[in-house]
Amino acid sequence: MASHPAMALNGASGILPPGLAASTSHTTNHSLTGSENSDEEADDDDDDEDESQFTDIDRYGLRALSSVIKMRQTDQTQVVIGSDLALLGLDLTQPNQKLSKTFASPWVETSRAEVEPPFKVPASFGISSLNLPAPDQTISTYTDETLFFIFYTKPKDLLQEMAARELIARNWRYHKDLQVWLTKSSDSEPVPINGGCERGVYIFFDPHNWMKIKKEFMLFYHAIM
Repeated sequence: MASHPAMALNGASGILPPGLAASTSHTTNHSLTGSENSDEEADDDDDDEDESQFTDIDRYGLRALSSVIKMRQTDQTQVVIGSDLALLGLDLTQPNQKLSKTFASPWVETSRAEVEPPFKVPASFGISSLNLPAPDQTISTYTDETLFFIFYTKPKDLLQEMAARELIARNWRYHKDLQVWLTKSSDSEPVPINGGCERGVYIFFDPHNWMKIKKEFMLFYHAIM
């Protein structure tokens, strides 16, 4: 069948009838939208750089950090770049205000208005180091156990010498071989055997078990100080 001349003309020239002609504005919008989408895709391609192309220096530099910042906020990105403190409800307007007094935790279930309970420091607690007496003025008031503690925990210190002097003044003697302190028992008097030793009941202080032990012992005078 022979084609209609008008149809042949329209088909040849590409001109459609008025009812079938595409809108110019629609075509333009479509072309613009297509170009915008292409630009956005290009931008996305630029933003999402291929990390496989990063060098070892780029992986730990600003280039890798830039890609992390543009990522969606996840737990991983928060670990890397942190969180904005202003978004946690913190009052950052007062520079001298401690955040620990009003902020207990970033989790809502553990937060409360008064983190630090109200308290009052007694006046007796306000002791300055300048008002403390010197140790040599108060060491005579210490107990025997306190003096032993100072002696064994402060080697080659002035406090060790002061504690030793006070123990000697209290009739304690240091056994150089046994490395313990001893004193005569008040229950009995030692019996001299010769000019260099005596036998009797003595009280020893055991620093390992931190206790006083009473036992009979032969004491040589050259072994004590």
